[in-house]
Amino acid sequence: MSYGQLLRGFNTAVVEHRIALQPCAYLHNCTDGSGITDARYRPYIDQAPVFLRHDNAAMAAFLRRCLVVGDRGHTIERIRDGKPKPSQQLADAVERMLKGNVEFVLIDDQKVVYEKALALARRLQKGRHCVLLVRGGPGTGKSVLAVNLLARLLGMGLNARYVSKNAAPRAVYRAKLTGSLQKGEYDNLFCGSACFVGCPEGFYDALIVDESHRLMTKTIYDKQGENQVKEIIHASKLAVFFLDEDQRVTFDDIGSTAEIEKWSQFHEAELHRDVLPSQFRCCGSDGYLAWLDSTLGIRATANEQLDPAGYDFRVFDDPVELHEAIRQANHANQARMVAGYCWNWASKYHPNAWDITIEPWGYRARWNLSKDGSVWIMKPGTVEEVGCIHTCQGLELETIGVIIGPDLAYRDGQVVTVPTARARTDQSLKGYKVGLKRDPQAIRLKADAIIRNTYRTLMSRGTKACWVFACDTELGAWLKQISEKTTDP
Repeated sequence: MSYGQLLRGFNTAVVEHRIALQPCAYLHNCTDGSGITDARYRPYIDQAPVFLRHDNAAMAAFLRRCLVVGDRGHTIERIRDGKPKPSQQLADAVERMLKGNVEFVLIDDQKVVYEKALALARRLQKGRHCVLLVRGGPGTGKSVLAVNLLARLLGMGLNARYVSKNAAPRAVYRAKLTGSLQKGEYDNLFCGSACFVGCPEGFYDALIVDESHRLMTKTIYDKQGENQVKEIIHASKLAVFFLDEDQRVTFDDIGSTAEIEKWSQFHEAELHRDVLPSQFRCCGSDGYLAWLDSTLGIRATANEQLDPAGYDFRVFDDPVELHEAIRQANHANQARMVAGYCWNWASKYHPNAWDITIEPWGYRARWNLSKDGSVWIMKPGTVEEVGCIHTCQGLELETIGVIIGPDLAYRDGQVVTVPTARARTDQSLKGYKVGLKRDPQAIRLKADAIIRNTYRTLMSRGTKACWVFACDTELGAWLKQISEKTTDP
């Protein structure tokens, strides 16, 4: 089904010659299709029928209905030679979705960067690469700008894609754009960062890379590729990277200004830079983000104490009370719980098992990962579950409840990190123990930064409020002390 949609949306020959496409799946080694043909997959099977090993006669009958006469391969050749360009129908549909959707309205500096990217797109040259590096902190509108750019570039007839390593932003922004959680014809516009290994040079007119700080060297599963920054620049005429280096949250994250500059120079790309200085999350309070940086020990700022009038930040002494408060705040499906990844994912294999248990309060909860996946943050009812960094980065809600795990503590007047408190099932610090043997000082500094960045990211997901509970009682007491004090006039 997806291949059919890809050809309808991006192959000029299919559109111009009105070539009819009928996808299907022939699983010639599958004898028991009870799982595949389950009713939940009916919307997909209706579009792309499934034939199993014993369905040979039905498969033949299906082919006879679809293929009346041969044409000596002319149709296949037309498709093969078709240019990769979005159909006007697809481009118009995406632009219509943006119009009137308040979640995607651009303001202030976002418009400036938007126009700069369009100006660069209007003068693309074959065989030449252009890179636009856009830095911006939490809530500066990087993702909204990325989706707007995608729509406009498609409207200009350019072969463009929205790219992110994490599946969550892709799934959520596609769903917000289309109004549907189901897979559909727009899925091909949103792709992962590992899609460009072996891609022909300049194949895409524009690649818009959200959450560029999460880019990697090789892909997680098959270890293919060399460097995703390099591959993205190679595969595009224009690459737009949206970057916040303080949101790198695993050992594998390589996205940085220096990395993008290095590969831009390697490809002899024309490099442009811009900044999104204004943030619209956290009630537009730059003071809260500065306080967060100071509090978590990421960088020294003048905001050592929080102005309670600027943002609703609260510290709870009981995780049960915090979760109940989040339920009460979820009247518009705009409140969720998240936590540091300090508890193993037991429910992945045992659905009735509890993942997160916090004594002596008797708190029990499950990670969101098993059932709802990438769209957990917007599905009704998932307020009972707890999200992690991997399913909420790049997204936002009105109110976020954060459980600070035992990987962050307060000792002798300082916030310290405890890498060994991370869950075994979390891959963020994979290689930590081995790294301690090779270069203990460097690996400790890297793990320390990742843990602090993780909580900075989690605690900046709320547009109106962030409520926290800290497993470390000393940290909870200290956070309450510095957040409840008012700034002297």
